[in-house]
Amino acid sequence: MRAIVINGKEDLTLAELPVPEPGPGQVRIRTAYVGICGSDLHYYYEGANGAFVIREPLVPGHEMSGTVDADPSGTLAPGTPVTVHPATFGEKLPYLADAPHLWPNGAYLGSASTWPHTQGAAAEYFLVDAAMVRTLPEGLPLQRAALAEPLAVGLHGIALAGGVADQRVLVTGAGAIGLVTAAAAVALGAAEVTSTDVLGGPLARARQLGVAHTVDVTSQELPAEAFDVVLECSGVPASINAAFVAARRAGTYVQVGMVPNAPSGINLAPMISKELTVRGSFRFNDEIDAAVEMLAAHPQIEHVLTHTFPATDAVAAFATAKDSDASGKVLLDLTTDHTA
Repeated sequence: MRAIVINGKEDLTLAELPVPEPGPGQVRIRTAYVGICGSDLHYYYEGANGAFVIREPLVPGHEMSGTVDADPSGTLAPGTPVTVHPATFGEKLPYLADAPHLWPNGAYLGSASTWPHTQGAAAEYFLVDAAMVRTLPEGLPLQRAALAEPLAVGLHGIALAGGVADQRVLVTGAGAIGLVTAAAAVALGAAEVTSTDVLGGPLARARQLGVAHTVDVTSQELPAEAFDVVLECSGVPASINAAFVAARRAGTYVQVGMVPNAPSGINLAPMISKELTVRGSFRFNDEIDAAVEMLAAHPQIEHVLTHTFPATDAVAAFATAKDSDASGKVLLDLTTDHTA
């Protein structure tokens, strides 16, 4: 079978690998589409995602859709459309029984955080534990279903905020995560949603998703104390500082976007003086189920998708995904490369 393999910094190949055989409790998925995430870009362009360095050929991809190819248990029929929860949870902590995504020593598809690396979905076929499989509702296209994982990230942030219904919501950063988070806030009945970015392309896509207001922070300032809920999706210190100012007194702030694991110039004074509730948000727990339902019910979320490339053009796909002005979510199409 063909697989996209990252061997190191700017070293990507389309390799031939053996078709994996499912063991007990496993399901073999025939991949359709894989989304390119920020972590995938780091692996390709830097050979590492933060401290996680590629030490062996890595198949990327944790945002996917496809169909069941083989299920030895007979529970899932071949051809069943699915997506997957990409996490394998680690060592259970009794005080975090309901938050397995926070247990230590877990794994994530397409990640060099483990040794051996946890191979991802950017291959014609891949294996997952049966518990990770999520069947798709009738009528949900496989391309749109590939957004389930990033949408689950946004929904987890919204859950940590206590919901957004009837709230004035600010989503800072209109990359793919910011876009799906804003779209989710609209779908969940926010009173109004405002998105920010430094580029025109992402802001135009936010408006396509039903966002009421967009702010180009290179030329406009956010109003102070104007938002009940802030979902920060950029991870940029300047954006974090502006978001603290924009939150209302006793408002809620959730850090959805990842930030570097290093000291940075963040001003906490507005957070203190306004008694903001501040939450960190890491991946997601079980929100992928709600994400699948939302994608089926709200087809407009598909506007986040801007480009689809065959696996043979993976280098061009990564270059396009890196250009955040030109692209939202970029998909790799594995359906044209099946050899079996």
